[in-house]
Order: sequence, then C-alpha cells, then structure tokens
Amino acid sequence: MTHILAEPSGRNDAYLGRTEWREPDVIELLTPAEMGRADRLTIEAGTPGIRLMEAAGRAVADAVGHRFAVGTRVVVLCGPGNNGGDGFVAARILRERGYVVSLLLFGDRDRLAGDARAAAERWPGAVDAASAAGVARELPKCGVVVDALYGAGLSRPLDGEARAIVEAVNATRRRVIAVDLPSGIDGATGRVMGAAVRAELSVTFFRMKPGHLLLPGRLHCGKVITADIGIRPWVLKEIAPKTSRDAPEGWRDHLHAPGLGDHKYSRGHAVVVSGPMTRTGAARMAADAALRAGAGLVTLASPPDALVVNAAHLTAVMLARMDGAAGLAEILADARKNAVVLGPALGVGEGTAALVAAAAASPAAVVLDADALTTIAADPTASFAAIAGRAAPVVLTPHEGEFARLFPDLDPRAGGADLAKTERAARAAARSGAVVVLKGADTVIAAPDGRVAIADNAPADLATAGSGDVLAGIVGGLLARGLPGFEAASAAVWLHGECGRRAGAGLIAEDLARHLAPTLADLYEAERRRGWETADEDGEDDEMGVGGTD
Repeated sequence: MTHILAEPSGRNDAYLGRTEWREPDVIELLTPAEMGRADRLTIEAGTPGIRLMEAAGRAVADAVGHRFAVGTRVVVLCGPGNNGGDGFVAARILRERGYVVSLLLFGDRDRLAGDARAAAERWPGAVDAASAAGVARELPKCGVVVDALYGAGLSRPLDGEARAIVEAVNATRRRVIAVDLPSGIDGATGRVMGAAVRAELSVTFFRMKPGHLLLPGRLHCGKVITADIGIRPWVLKEIAPKTSRDAPEGWRDHLHAPGLGDHKYSRGHAVVVSGPMTRTGAARMAADAALRAGAGLVTLASPPDALVVNAAHLTAVMLARMDGAAGLAEILADARKNAVVLGPALGVGEGTAALVAAAAASPAAVVLDADALTTIAADPTASFAAIAGRAAPVVLTPHEGEFARLFPDLDPRAGGADLAKTERAARAAARSGAVVVLKGADTVIAAPDGRVAIADNAPADLATAGSGDVLAGIVGGLLARGLPGFEAASAAVWLHGECGRRAGAGLIAEDLARHLAPTLADLYEAERRRGWETADEDGEDDEMGVGGTD
C-alpha cells in the first residue's frame, strides 16, 4: 500500500493547533544522487525495483484520483528513463480505474531498459510518439496532464524537441501533476534547466529534494506530496543527508515552554545595540522581538545622543547608556548578558567595526545583521579570524547583497554561478565559522559543520522594511534562551515566517513580534501533547488528570 506522508503547505499544521493531528512532516531532503542511493540500498536489501516503481506509479494515480473524477481524460507524458516507467504504471492504474488515458512517449520504446521496460510491457494501451505538435494537439482535449518525462533524472539542460515539448505543455495551460519533479527542474539546486514544466502538484517519493523548496524550482512544483513507496528510513543512516526542510521537527527538542522553576535570569539576557538618535527604530524592533521570543531580559544599549528618544519608546525593554565600543564591552562584561545583536540601523564605518570587535571579544553569543555585515565586509578575513574558536555561536544574517559583499567569490553573478544556494551558504558558514542565514523567499540556514536547512514558510508580505531587524532580534532572543546557533537561527527563521503568515497582507515590520506569543503558544501546546503521546506509547497510566487525585 502507498501512504501519503505529507503535503507541505508553507507551514507545519501539526504545530499550529488549528487542524487535525497528523504524522509530523519528514524534514530530511535528499539530492537526486542521494535519492538514487536510497533506491539502490533498498533494492540491495531485497525489495525489487519494479515494486518501488509500481508503488510510485500508484501514488501518482492516487493523486489524480483524489482530484479528478473517474472518466476524466488524462494524458500521460513519459520519458525514456525510470520517471517514464512511473508514468507507465500510473497510466495503467488510471485506465483500470475508469479514466480515459492517452500515453505519449518521448523516445524509442524499444530502448527502454530495466524496470521502465517492465512497466511499459504491462501497459495494455497504445503508445504514441511525444512531440511538441502532438502535445499542442492532444492536451487541450484532456482534463489533466501527468508529467513523467524526466523528474529528478535530468542531467543537462533541455534543448531541441524535449524543450519544445515542455514549452508546449506550458502553452496549453492544462492542469499538470508532475512525477517526482516537474521536468526541467534541477532537483539539487531548483534551477530551470533550459525550460521547465509548471505543475500544480508534484508527487515525490520517500523524501523531498532541495529543488522542491529552492527558487525558482518551488514556483514550478505547486503543492508537493511525499509518498511512502516502501523505502525504509534506515537508509538515511547510510546516506547521512546534511540538508533538511526548516520545520519544528528539526529544533523542537531545544525550544521548550518555560517551567515553573524558571525566572527571568535563567531565561537569558539579550543586548541589542541601538543606532544614533535619527536611526533608533530598527534596534527597538529587534529588542522587542528578542523579548517576545522568550529572553528573560532585554537591554537596549544606546549611544548618549539616542537615550532620550529610546527612553520615550521603551517599557519592558531596559535601557543602558553605551559610550562606543568600550561602553559595549563594559555592558557585556556582565556574564548574565549572554547574547548581543548588532547591525540594525547602526551605521557603517570604524565605530561599528569597533563595536563588532567588542562583541566578538565577549563571551556572549553574537548576531551580526545589516550595517554590521556591510562593515565587516571591508576586511572579512580579520572578522572571521575573530569568530574562530569562540565558545559562543555567531550568527550572520545577510540578504543576497550583503552576502555578495562578504563572500564575493560565492556571488552567483561571479564565481558562485554554478553553486546551489545551499552550497553557497554552506561554504560561507565553513569559511566564517558562523551560522549563516542567507535570506530570501527561500532562506537557507547553514552551520559550519555542514548542516543546512531550507525555509519555505515565508509569505511574500515579509518583503518589507524592518522585517530583517525583527528576524535578527528573534535570533538573539533564542540565543539568550540557550539554543545552539544553528537551532536558534532555524527556529527564528521559521517563527518569523509563521508570524508573517499570521499577520497577513499589508503587514509592516512592527506587526510581526506581536504574533510571536500565539505562535510560541501553539508550539508549546504541541510539545505538551507530544509528551502525552510519548507517555501513552511507553505504557504509562494517563487516566489521572493533571493535579488530580486517586
């Protein structure tokens, strides 16, 4: 039997307390090469490849059946490899269920090999040659197209007739369900390989691929369903994937609801550095976010000229005078102040460089954002040397422009043109010794040890002034709470995206922090329920309620 594991929708509904409980999303992402290895390991362990192909094809047929009535005309486009074999299986099953199925094959049927050949031999209907002209003629007559041309097996850009077929599919504007990945999308990088099918749904198998989440691939995939086709999770131990989808499953063990024994000092003390009098708002938004993220105390370190302005706007956030780098060093000399955020509207130049150096010399965890990143880009090697060997983590939060200044050789407009966004971020993290949050609609979080997470829950509305300042504050607040660097950054990015979704259209940066409380409340409730479920699995008696008596 084929089981549908998850339909990622840009958020993890299991944690939001609004929908029915379900199996948590799997978060490991496999490159096409890693997925190929998962297949091989499974086959070597005794599962025939044709059984995997049959399960994959059935998952595609199930997806069609869930969305289209019996009798609907379906055109299945098959390619010359295993993706095409999946298409042959789906076509056969759909025909058996009463759908009107036409199958178009791009390539020579006699040259099909292995499991794909076996699947083709089980197809009882006609096989017509796929061409751009045939697609343009046949597709307007159908209700849905199944794209089984290439999937993740594509190794070079589409050209010639293959590209013309893909362009013809898009021109017909038919509804498309893609097998594994829309044809033309690089499963490792999300890049368009010459041309790519635009699908409303993609059915992938065992685990999603980075190309499902990275842009522009994500725009072509539509909704993604992950189907269980019989590959067992033990293969992941052999593969040891380094890339995951950013979701609570990746960091929930580090983010717990405060306990009755906690107090404000045990929850950490974050420091946010303010800019001068005319540029104070960004730091205040970051400070508010740090406090709402759960830090027990937050202090805004303010230059003397900004003290009055900041004091007029602060309530729960504390205020401290800061006379340059020496003043910041004095503030951070208090070991209880265990996280510091620098950069929002701080200004660029020697003064900011000195503040960064003071923070790096302290035992506190450090978040460098905005102007701090632009400042250290003047001599990144020296800054990275200061980061190296620190016990406490450093998190860098660049957008693409700031990233290009810090790591010019990894800029896609220069030497990094052939690198996936995940690879660029991973190399930057390894070089700098910091956790790197490479921001965008497909934000990538990378750790120096090679771990990478891709976020896909951020709405387009987050592209607004001050949004990044709030994100930096959330990271700082979570670091103050004691989360490790990679987990703090990953959780912050997810929370930031979820707050943006809750705020909705027309949001401004000030709206984001106020949504942290309900978002965290849902996470804590999920943790509580998970604890109950674990207790049930362990066979513990749960009949007595909290605070109850015999």
